[in-house]
Amino acid sequence: MHHLLNRYQVMVDEQNLNFLLSYCISALRQCSSWTHVEILQALAALVYNNGPKCQKYLPDLLGQAGLLLHFSDPAQPDVELRRAAVRSMANLCLSVPAQPYLDESYRSVCFQTFLSVLQSSKTSDVDDITFCMLLQSALKGVQSLLNGGKMKLMQTDQIGALLAVLKKCMFHGLPGLSIEVPTALYPAPLPQYDKRSPVKQEQSEPATSKQTGSRRRKCKGKQKKGEFGEEGREDSGDAGNESVLGADMLKLHLEDVQPRASDVCAGKDPLSSQPTGWKCISSSESEYSDAEGGIQSKVRSYQANVRQGALACFLSTIKSIEKRVLYGYWSAFVPDAPGIGSPQSVSLMTIALKDPSPKTRACALQVLSAFLEGSKQFLSVAEDANDHKRAFTPFSVTIASSIRELHRCLLLALVAESSSQTLTQIVKCLANLVSNAPYSRLKPGLLTRVWNQIKPYISHKDVNVRVSSLTLLGAIVSVQAPLPEVQLLLQQPSSSGLNSSGSATPGRFFSCEQWRTAVPWAGESPRDNPAGCGPPEPCWLLRLCVSIIILPREDSCSDSDTTFPSLGSVYEPCPLRLEALQVLALLVKGYFPMAQSYFLELGEVACRCMEEMDPSIQLHGAKLLEELGTGVLQQHKPDSPTAPEQRVPVSVVVTFWTMMLNGPLPGTLQNSPHPTLQTSACDALSSILPEAFSLLQGDQQILCVTLLLGLNHSENPLVKAAAARALGVYILFPCLRQDVMFVADTANAILNSLHDKSPNVRAKAAWSLGNLTDTLIINMETMGQSFQEELSDLLLLKLLRSATEASKDRDKVKSNAVRALGNVLHFLQPCHVANPRFREAMEESLQALIATVGSEATMKERLFGPLRLSVPFPL
Repeated sequence: MHHLLNRYQVMVDEQNLNFLLSYCISALRQCSSWTHVEILQALAALVYNNGPKCQKYLPDLLGQAGLLLHFSDPAQPDVELRRAAVRSMANLCLSVPAQPYLDESYRSVCFQTFLSVLQSSKTSDVDDITFCMLLQSALKGVQSLLNGGKMKLMQTDQIGALLAVLKKCMFHGLPGLSIEVPTALYPAPLPQYDKRSPVKQEQSEPATSKQTGSRRRKCKGKQKKGEFGEEGREDSGDAGNESVLGADMLKLHLEDVQPRASDVCAGKDPLSSQPTGWKCISSSESEYSDAEGGIQSKVRSYQANVRQGALACFLSTIKSIEKRVLYGYWSAFVPDAPGIGSPQSVSLMTIALKDPSPKTRACALQVLSAFLEGSKQFLSVAEDANDHKRAFTPFSVTIASSIRELHRCLLLALVAESSSQTLTQIVKCLANLVSNAPYSRLKPGLLTRVWNQIKPYISHKDVNVRVSSLTLLGAIVSVQAPLPEVQLLLQQPSSSGLNSSGSATPGRFFSCEQWRTAVPWAGESPRDNPAGCGPPEPCWLLRLCVSIIILPREDSCSDSDTTFPSLGSVYEPCPLRLEALQVLALLVKGYFPMAQSYFLELGEVACRCMEEMDPSIQLHGAKLLEELGTGVLQQHKPDSPTAPEQRVPVSVVVTFWTMMLNGPLPGTLQNSPHPTLQTSACDALSSILPEAFSLLQGDQQILCVTLLLGLNHSENPLVKAAAARALGVYILFPCLRQDVMFVADTANAILNSLHDKSPNVRAKAAWSLGNLTDTLIINMETMGQSFQEELSDLLLLKLLRSATEASKDRDKVKSNAVRALGNVLHFLQPCHVANPRFREAMEESLQALIATVGSEATMKERLFGPLRLSVPFPL
């Protein structure tokens, strides 16, 4: 039965499942003990993915005197029997989508059983492989409870006990490391319970420091094909692969012996960091030819699987604990700078740096990345910008020290790693760290080291590494922008770009001058661009991104490119181009003064992207266009710190938007099969500078207004919301707000959206309604009674009633609705007050304002101003 279900994937219907389960339970109670292991193996295969169908058998299996509890008891002398029982229990805990899960009482029983297994120590009469398989089953059980049962860990002792066993299993069998972990961890600001033998530590530290670059690449013995068959379909997959990883890693490393940036800077010989034994290694010496070597290899493989299982379980645990609780255990899993005379505490980075299995290293980095995700608030207390001279170390300095140590360890791992998959995880982890660290409160230099170290990997042979490297660069230019340190990095000459790796192609990036015109702006001073000199060279990152986006690829980078087909391989793979577009948009957003010298050229890049067939490229081209428009808007604000002579000239902005409106933007706005693209295009069109809009040709102005009014009737709520917001922007343009016909058309469109069923559409429409009524007040003050007489009384009445109704909506709608209500009441004339229809609507609106002031204390400051403005006549 066990072999049929596992090897041949035989499916069992509910009737046969009930019969077989009853048979197995009876056999466990009646048959001799020597048969129990095989019966439990059959039971584990039966309940796998069938847990919801086994509800009526749970009292016999997991009840107070349940069979699985009896066989999995710590006092059980037969470890194989205990392992089979724990595995059956773990399979019962697997969840099935849309099916009921275990009751809370059974979940608690299983959790305690798994916890006791993981807390147990290996005895001398138990072999390593059996003990590893027992731990694996318990870890899978805990992971199933956390994932499938949506189990939330709330109690401190429960969390501490689980984290303690996970930390213990994370280092299970790790060469050169032996640690003792207590039965429970507790929230603490400093590392705790790091008990290591001084002798072992002294012996292991030199070895690991020598092996940083080589990863102790001992080739594993070959595994036999049927070695892991008894673990079934859920246990096979990883154990058999470790045997060939050593040889693969050695091959990768020997192919990649060119000097890296860090080795060159440190004056190291790239090969000197490798153990001498590997320099002249032969295949016969690297393989175990005897049975003992094969067993050792198998044990190491199983130990690596335990570490991977513990890390996977830890990843599920992180998702089951509130972040504020999780960060109490920060010091137990994240490295801190070692004190004087004391070794560094073991952490996730210990595995990432010292584990011989690349898959285990990648798992540890995944966990660390999840740990860092969302840590911005916790890390915001870090500060070491000023040297503290106190009798104690403040918590802010401790966290800052931990951040610095994370940078150091991750950059060390980056230089030492040869596996592309693990490299990708290291770079992603660095990106998460950069996104959350408070660099403005730390001593400068951290980002410079990351920036210089990541440059060689932009030209890595693996596409995933290149994509993640761009993600990291995007994180650097977006974190707390603008940072002085990043500004200096962006100003570095391009010649300091990729030469440090020895594998880059700097000539390629110089060829991207074809996308840049040499014509300076109108009004650009000769001092900035002297006669006879070429235009200033763009920053390295800008050139890199543009070359990836628009230039054809020169050669194939890696086999992984085939995973990402892109336009017949003419251009770089699509994920790489998308990431480059995102980095370019972030660069424009955070450091617009550096990008504005190439304003028109970047507009051409956005145009080319929107002309492509791939909707994702079009979408990010539209987002780049929006950031360019927003950057100009920010520069031309009245309170902008940018001097007028340093702003993008309005004539250049007019040229820019003329190019867009004569190009792909109108077609993109009408691309109804892709509403997200239409939404981004609407947002981009709303970022046009008002002064530039007034200088556009009349047909182009009409085109913009017509497109937005049409999109306001879209059936897609995202598009409709974006169009309503864009109309709210346009209604404030000086050249449009005095046009009574445009004001009336816009008012009717906004009122239509204000009654939409989507809360987001109503919120955007309410904001636009507030802007519309602001325009009414401005026109009343500048144009006088003539504008008031031209505006339809019926439209005013609709505005008043719609604003009154919207003031009863949710807060995001209400806050702007009352602003509009106050403006409309202020706009009304004595003739409107005398009209019975208006008097009734006015009374309702005043009651709505009073009710809102009385019910929402948080909105009183917003409401009192409009309420004062709304009474130009005696009540």
